[in-house]
Amino acid sequence: MYAPAVPKYVYALAEGSAEMRSLLGGKGANVAEMARVGVPVPDGFTVTTAACVEVMRRDQIWPEGLWEEILAELDALEQRVGRQLGAGDRPLLVSVRSGAVFSMPGMMDSILNLGISEQVADALARVAGDERYAWDSYRRFVQMFGEVVMGVPSDVYEHALTRLEAERGAAGDTDLTPDDLRELVRRFRAITVEQTGEDVPQDPRQQLRRAVDAVFRSWQNPRAAVYRRAHAIPDDLGTAVNVMQMVFGNMGDDSATGVCFTRDPSTGERTLYGEFLVNAQGEDVVAGIRTPRPLPELEAALPDAFAQLVETMGLLERHYGDMQD
Repeated sequence: MYAPAVPKYVYALAEGSAEMRSLLGGKGANVAEMARVGVPVPDGFTVTTAACVEVMRRDQIWPEGLWEEILAELDALEQRVGRQLGAGDRPLLVSVRSGAVFSMPGMMDSILNLGISEQVADALARVAGDERYAWDSYRRFVQMFGEVVMGVPSDVYEHALTRLEAERGAAGDTDLTPDDLRELVRRFRAITVEQTGEDVPQDPRQQLRRAVDAVFRSWQNPRAAVYRRAHAIPDDLGTAVNVMQMVFGNMGDDSATGVCFTRDPSTGERTLYGEFLVNAQGEDVVAGIRTPRPLPELEAALPDAFAQLVETMGLLERHYGDMQD
């Protein structure tokens, strides 16, 4: 007797390619393609657009086997990188990002630093020898999870941060000490309980399931719907969800984050075009809370990273035959 094939909802990075855009979304397909051609990208896996569509069809109820498939891919990721999500002496943290088939910049949601808790923050501090980075990552997670997953208004957290900076005489968040950041985490968690009646979960797998669900839901948020109408993008495509090992741009002055084009997008001239922030995470660049530096200054700030970036920009242009963002 014929039994229909069980759909595959989750793909490891190594299983993807640029041709799988409709299933893995633009981000998942292109990160997989970048890994395939030798660009050093963080490891991870992608939950497909088909999973999102099925969840929408079922009114936010997950299809049978989806969570088990995610857990199996998480286990395989942990084996590959030699770390365990939210546990052990060298804990794994991940980012959980949307990935539509057609680019919809800023319209859907991401959660960074997932897998962190008080115990994990302490473990990260020991491994890196940097207590500040660990607690900075934790306060970022509490705020993003609170906003995106639990529906806490962003300005409530921002006001708490501004108040603490004023109390400590800090010009910005980078001037806060590890003890200040511990206090900020405590205040952020208290705000979350006050606003929602529950704390941010400490169980990393619960964090992951709720984050994936929130990214699915963000496909249907009002700003994404308006964007799709304006750009004639169908409503029934759904978004993929990319779960990837975190890379930390906030580990001090020898790390950074940024955005760039391989050419000037206005003229097509082959020049360094972009901006970066030292000791920051990606959201800081787009949030407007700090002023980024022009990309050419990266050569003096982080010469090795700059050289690798220029090499990667050339590799991507040769592979895709077009300017890359």
